[in-house]
Amino acid sequence: MTRKRRRLMVVLLGGLVLATAAVLVLTAFEDNIVFFHTPTDIATKPDLPKERRLRVGGLVKQGSWKKAADGLTHRFFVTDLTHEIRVSYKGIVPDLFREGQGVVVEGLLQPDRSFRADEVLAKHDENYMPKEVAEALKKSGQWKGDAPAAAK
Repeated sequence: MTRKRRRLMVVLLGGLVLATAAVLVLTAFEDNIVFFHTPTDIATKPDLPKERRLRVGGLVKQGSWKKAADGLTHRFFVTDLTHEIRVSYKGIVPDLFREGQGVVVEGLLQPDRSFRADEVLAKHDENYMPKEVAEALKKSGQWKGDAPAAAK
């Protein structure tokens, strides 16, 4: 085997090793990726995976927040002012959580198209709304206010 051929074999073998490593890394990331959806996405896409973690963002619908007697179980609707999704959450909600405010919930979509959250994230001040939520509200034509800090 000539020197040129050995060098070519080393380069090809190195490329194969790098490609294999890239495939393994991307496969591992795929299992941990959490996709963001709006209530409209969930209402209009019937093929969303039921066993995959999702993030749903929007506004907490006015008059929808109910707290159970145990003080830990919360039920409310998240809306993008076009569609809404029922959310149940067991835990302590953030201090800034309230009706009419932006929220992102993370958890699993249930077979009845409701959402069981295991994490609730509320906006941190009046000037901030998650970029995806603001874009969804603008797209639906329901946006009221200036551009949010996250979208700038």
